[in-house]
Amino acid sequence: MESLTSTGAERAASTEQPRPHVVLLASPGAGHLIPLAELARRLVEHHGFAATLVTFTDLISSPEALSGIPASVSTTALPSVPLHDLPAATPIETVLFELVRRSLPHLRTLLRSAAHLAALVPNFFCSAALPLAAELGVPAYIFIPTNLTSLAIMRRTVDLHDGVPHGEHRDLPEPLELPGGMSVRRADLPHAFRSSHEPVYAYLLEEGRRYRHADGFLMNTFYEMEPTVVEEFRQAAVGGAWPPVFPVGPFVRSGSDETGESACIEWLDRQPSGSVVYVSFGSGGSLSVKQTAELAAGMDASGHRFLWVVRMPSTDGGDEEPEEEHGGDKNNNPLAWLPEGFLERTKDKGLAVAAWAPQVRVLSHPATAAFVSHCGWNSTLESVSCGVPMIAWPLYAEQRLNAVLLEGSVGVALRARDADGDGVVVTRGEIADVVRELMEGAEKGRAVRRQAGDMQQAAARAWAPEGSSRRALEEVAVTWKARRGWRGEVTDVRASGER
Repeated sequence: MESLTSTGAERAASTEQPRPHVVLLASPGAGHLIPLAELARRLVEHHGFAATLVTFTDLISSPEALSGIPASVSTTALPSVPLHDLPAATPIETVLFELVRRSLPHLRTLLRSAAHLAALVPNFFCSAALPLAAELGVPAYIFIPTNLTSLAIMRRTVDLHDGVPHGEHRDLPEPLELPGGMSVRRADLPHAFRSSHEPVYAYLLEEGRRYRHADGFLMNTFYEMEPTVVEEFRQAAVGGAWPPVFPVGPFVRSGSDETGESACIEWLDRQPSGSVVYVSFGSGGSLSVKQTAELAAGMDASGHRFLWVVRMPSTDGGDEEPEEEHGGDKNNNPLAWLPEGFLERTKDKGLAVAAWAPQVRVLSHPATAAFVSHCGWNSTLESVSCGVPMIAWPLYAEQRLNAVLLEGSVGVALRARDADGDGVVVTRGEIADVVRELMEGAEKGRAVRRQAGDMQQAAARAWAPEGSSRRALEEVAVTWKARRGWRGEVTDVRASGER
């Protein structure tokens, strides 16, 4: 394992004294790594820290995600640890918690080698690392890559078990009432929170109990996105009931980070302004064969232009085999699973591409008017930052919760409803109707389109020089520097014209 005594960021520093050093611990997954890397970059370039982003050799994030880490941020990976004793059916959350726990000795060694350590920032799955910060006498702030509402659910779970005997678990109420009048059905909670009998529930409860020992939370959201929830947490911190939260987002990739030419952008360049519906379900989003066919028919029937990122469908439901009229092996070509004749029939108004598109560039393109989205939080913030209203179509993890938030409290999305309310199939008629409402509607659609524009402006203001998120991160940075007695000037590289 490499030493942290002299990072690239420190060697580049021109100040007379060494920079205070922040170590950020990323749980596996591009959705966790990308915003944490952006936080690290801002700590370096806006606040004069050295930053090292620590990943795990086991379950490592994709090479594409790792390649996007800014050059100003140093990286290192913890050595592999044995996980072979875990049963094959172990939930991924449990595997992550075990990976972190078993990696603690390696992390301790790494932190002890870090020169001028000022703070530890573990990702939300990594709270087991908090005691190491206490050992070394440095503050520990947990980074939450999603919204503050998700933390409110974790806090409610922990509070529900105060005074409950160890090993006894209780279900969250149905429905769960959250700040701002938000009411969440059990079916819209992240899966692990739906039943206290789920094995991972106990892990999450212990994770949440450790959260109380953090010095604070850095949230990938901004005040205007969840003002009522921010205020409730602020009151809880004043009363000592919960550590303070700092909304410091949105952390969004730059379109310039998406390398390579793309036929998508060339096609968008030929479309009228505000005319295209972008359809993408994230890097892990997979529809059934039947749902893929319904989506194709619905987009066709909507009458609107579309750009659809098609990924390999799930065949777990025993759906029919695809017609192979498009050429290529169906095992390697997602487009081969589209209905017969669809590509030819829609060639004048639509473009279907396999597996990937430069999403930030697509969302920021003048032709893009709406986003059919799985509601992953990174995609959500990208859409909000580009002022693109959404059709919320959640698939897994916390996405159903995000959809409730986006449709209700934030007001930047319409929901694609499945026929029987259990998430099995969204019909072609529903798809066509919701697309037309968002694109043409004079009431609901217009309100969502207007709110998307307002939230885009709010997101931009959050990181303006006096914006709420910039000031929140400045408050944290000043606290960390004061703990180390560091008196250097704040360095904002952007002020000198650099990225």
